[in-house]
Amino acid sequence: MAYRTIKGTHDILPEEIHRWQQLENVVHSIAGHYGYNEIRTPVFEDTGLFSKSVGKDTDIVSKEMYSWEDRSGGHLTLRPELTAPVVRSFIQHNLGVRSPLQKLYYIGPLFRRERPQKGRQRQFHQFGVEVFGSEHPEQDVEVIALAHHIFKELGIKDISLKLNSIGSGDCRRNYRSALIKFLTPFKDDLSETSQKRLETNPLRILDTKIPHEKEIIQNAPSISDSWTDEDKSHFESVQSLLSGLNIPYELDEHLVRGLDYYTRTTFEFVSEDLGAQDAVCGGGRYDNLVEMLGGRPTPATGFAAGMERILLSMVTSEQTDGRESIYLINLGKAVTMKALQMAQELRSNGITVYMDTKRRRLKAQLREANRLGTKKAVILGEEELKNNRVQVKDLLKGEQEEIAMDQLAKYFIV
Repeated sequence: MAYRTIKGTHDILPEEIHRWQQLENVVHSIAGHYGYNEIRTPVFEDTGLFSKSVGKDTDIVSKEMYSWEDRSGGHLTLRPELTAPVVRSFIQHNLGVRSPLQKLYYIGPLFRRERPQKGRQRQFHQFGVEVFGSEHPEQDVEVIALAHHIFKELGIKDISLKLNSIGSGDCRRNYRSALIKFLTPFKDDLSETSQKRLETNPLRILDTKIPHEKEIIQNAPSISDSWTDEDKSHFESVQSLLSGLNIPYELDEHLVRGLDYYTRTTFEFVSEDLGAQDAVCGGGRYDNLVEMLGGRPTPATGFAAGMERILLSMVTSEQTDGRESIYLINLGKAVTMKALQMAQELRSNGITVYMDTKRRRLKAQLREANRLGTKKAVILGEEELKNNRVQVKDLLKGEQEEIAMDQLAKYFIV
């Protein structure tokens, strides 16, 4: 039997890994410049963490999670999102005591059993940030600016920022009642999913992708009508600060995000290159989640970005790590020990060395060196070993020179 990857998963092959590393390096670099520290959490958690935070009635919890009962009778779930695990860690390790403002970022795999499609898999990867301790609009703006900076650095074009505020708890409760009153006469025209949401979480109907439902909600009441004075002031400050940073945005009153824990500012970065599933990054404020999961009341904000989707839009630079790269051609069993010693010395000096271990002929090793894109080859045969010298061949110019073995490292380092 020939085994294959499970549906909705994929291998990241050596020829693809450079693009992933480029993306990861940019995230590490820019997050560091903003003063954020990396956090890594386990890939599985107690199932209750997600049903409590994400919401039992969301598609993630009700349909998409990979969950099981372990031998001790506990219920575990492969993480479908990373905000809740980071919040759990924040509470468990008393990170709020260590510093009144905790700025964290993460990179890692997530798991959801949904229909695989362009930029969306059952095992997928995200990077994101979570900030705990500030309730002020400038923190929302810094988080948005960090995401914007990453996308700019990656060379992603045709990306835009959508912005909204879903207000505080009082605002959402009032708006929920107004939305139910508006949508109830259209209940028979709604999809089965939206009919269920009308009873459990009507705000999520605003995020529908169904054309005739989009037409219905065009005339729905605006959430801004339910904002408190504090909600309005907070959102106006967010807009003003974004304008001050020259970060363009588009107001979208139907942007509510898919998870239950959001409050006030919500945002998405979308790319025209991705079709219907156009969101590459989404986030916002969630001031009640830490307390909901058993911690002290702590304001928080953050975002998560899908790496597979970003890679579809990303401008990839040429693969280079800035180091000298050579191919060590060794000819004959008699030179094996010396070839290994030479390769070890060069690698210890930061030089990338490819070395043949199949004992192929000279022409075959030269072909391999050209395939790998190395600029120079070092040729070591029995005659070179006898004379304590090697041949250094420039594979671009075709030129060749002889170098003493004990000068080889200095030759390449200089």
